[in-house]
Parts: sequence; structure tokens; C-alpha cells
Amino acid sequence: MRAGLRGLTTRGRSFLAAAVAAAVSAGILGEKDLLRVAVLLAILPLLAAAYVGRSRYKLACNRSLDPHRVPVGANSRVVLRLQNLSRLPTGTLLLEDRLPYALGSRPRVVLERLGAQQASSVAYTVRADVRGRYDVGPLVVRMTDPFGLCELTRSFPSTDHLTVIPQVTPLPSVRLPGEYAGSGDSRARSVAVHGEDDAATREYRRGDDLRRVHWKSTARTGELMVRREEQPWESRATVVLDTRAYGHRGEGPTASFEWAVSAAASIAVHLRQAGYKLRLVTGSGVDVDASEAGGDGVLLDHLAEVRLDQRAEVTSLVQRVRERADGGLIIGLFGTVSVAEAELLAGLRGNGATCVGFLLNSSTWLSLPEKARAEAEHAHGAAALAMLQSGWRVVGVDHGARLPALWPQAGRGSQGFALRAALAETVAGGVR
Repeated sequence: MRAGLRGLTTRGRSFLAAAVAAAVSAGILGEKDLLRVAVLLAILPLLAAAYVGRSRYKLACNRSLDPHRVPVGANSRVVLRLQNLSRLPTGTLLLEDRLPYALGSRPRVVLERLGAQQASSVAYTVRADVRGRYDVGPLVVRMTDPFGLCELTRSFPSTDHLTVIPQVTPLPSVRLPGEYAGSGDSRARSVAVHGEDDAATREYRRGDDLRRVHWKSTARTGELMVRREEQPWESRATVVLDTRAYGHRGEGPTASFEWAVSAAASIAVHLRQAGYKLRLVTGSGVDVDASEAGGDGVLLDHLAEVRLDQRAEVTSLVQRVRERADGGLIIGLFGTVSVAEAELLAGLRGNGATCVGFLLNSSTWLSLPEKARAEAEHAHGAAALAMLQSGWRVVGVDHGARLPALWPQAGRGSQGFALRAALAETVAGGVR
């Protein structure tokens, strides 16, 4: 009963207040009919509180998301199934699923009556224009009487997760430089001079299957050794995402960082479909290998949650990539970099790696005065030239650029020399 009284709605409290006022007026005026009205006004909310407060429904709830991983701007269908496990029918139920604001307004559904052992399903659609990982739920059930005088709230603790991944754009097929320069486990230059057993083994790396451990070689060398892969050559690629907050401009879904994240997702999925053994490294500390069957989902889940980092630096990013560098192809997506930072990126050229950099001119995501824009263009050209001189293949990116149109430049051959000359002339003209 106490729970029911605490759950009185504004209407129910108004009825009680009116009952008290009518009773006082009846006592002052000596009107017995008015006293009867006061009693009636008081009985209605009290009966409603007793009815709702004593209701002990056993409800079960099941929620399903289809799909549970969607790209930015796509819809996901949420289905709620509510079942009454008790022997008594329920009253009116108001269902409200709690959602973050990024997924829209909270859906509310009214169920007039749910019979004993009866189940009912309702569905609604959510849409997110901002990538991320969102909690869907918990479900809140409000039980009320037919007159709306009393209302009690109960919630289910379970929640589900909706992952909104970056937009993945299909890319044209391009023959990339250094696509077979990766370090296969059984490549010829890895063969040792100690015999056939050593030719089929290598040092243990984190993530290797322990069933591949070669105990004879381990005992001889004193280090954990594993058998090599049967495939003598493999295409390796590392996608590097710059997360420096001061390297990107713009806000919301149209910011330069969002362009870079979407490009990283598109390139990663494209390379995995092409048979590359892929690794994703970000300036925020993400370092993940995607060599398994579900690697696309792992990559996209990480990219769904990556954020700009105020403390990220080019130095730490280069160091993180080089910790497990093994050659192959490196594709970097960088915001605005200085000449000094561009020179630091030369450290990724070790181990015979071929480096392709998409260099975003973040200033084009802002409306700048003509003089400031000219200075930004000059700084961007100088940084691109510094990267070219250190052996990078550089693809410039301005606001509004489309990745499928830029992607063929990643596989250009002699065109890189033309770009060097053009940038050199640009920088020389700015110096004059």
C-alpha cells in the first residue's frame, strides 16, 4: 500500500486534495452531500493505490537488435518481447526503452492488457549519425490503473549494445607498391644455418598458437620457437591512424578526423578482402591484428570508438608502429603535420616498408581568411615535400575529397616524381 501511495500521479494527488477541501467545506457549511463527494474523491485514489501496489506481476523481457553493428546513418531494428509469467492479467503497461540522445528520442509503447502467460512483442527503429558504442536499455515498465491515478515504475537491468561503425566505401582495385614485400614466415632469407629443423621454425610471437611450438628447437636455443607458416610469402599491411587533436579541424560528422576514420575503415576492409594480413595502429594506443575470419568486425569495432587524443604525438605513434614492424605496406592517414613531424615519420621506412601517406590539409575544413589560408597551404606543401624526400608516397587530401577518387594515387609509379617537382616549385614560390 505504501508503494502505491508513493506512486500517486498528479491526478491522484489532485483527487485527494479535492477530497480534503470538500470535507473541510462540508464541515464548515454543514452539507452532508458535499461530505459524500469528499469521501468518493478520497476513495478513488486510495483504491487505485491499493490495486497497483498489490499487483505482483512476474514479467520477463527479451530484447534483440537487428543488426547489432550498423554503419553511420543506417537503421537498426529493436524488438522487445514482454511476457507475463504470473497467473493474473496485468493492467495498462507503459513501456519505455532508455536510449542515449545520439539514437533519438526514447520510444514509448502502451500495452492495454497482458493476459496470464501471454506474451507480446513491439518493435522500433533507431538511427545514429555519430559512430560509437551505445547502450540500449534498460527497459522501464510503468504500471497504472485504468483512471491514471497511480503509477509504479519497474525496470529490467539488462541492456544491449549497438555499435555504430564508420562508413565503409568500396575502393577500386589498384596494384599497390610493395604488396608482396611482407615478411612471410618461411621466406628464403629467414632460413638459418643450423639445419632443416631451424629452417622450419622462428621465434614465438604474441598470439601464436601454442600447438605450433617446436620443442626441440626451443630446448636448443633456450627461447620459445614455433613452426613457420606453410605460406612462404604473405602480403602485410599496417594502417596508421593519426589521432592528434591539434592535427584535425572541424566538428561533428563532417570533421577532418571523421574523414580519416572512415578512410581507415574503407582501406582496412579493402586490403583484407585483397588477402592482406592487416594491422591497425592509432595514436590513442590501439594496436590490433586482424588476421582471423572475423577481423573486419574487430577493426570496425575499434574504429567505432576511437577518439581524438590531446596527448597523442607523432613520436609515440612512430614508436608504436615500429615495436612490431616487419616490413610490408604502411598506409598512414595523417592530419596537419609540421615539417619536423613529417621528418619523424621517416622512421617508419625501416625494414623495407613501403609507405603511402594520405595527408589531410585540415585547414580546408575551416573558413579562413585569404592570408591564413595561403600560409596553411604553404605549410601543408612543405610537410608533404618533407615526407616525399624521406621516401613516402604522399596523397594530398582537401575538404570534400572522395577516397575512391584518391585511392588510385596510392599505386602510382612515376607520378610520384611529378608530384615532388610540383611541391618543390610550390615551396620555392612561397619562399620567394
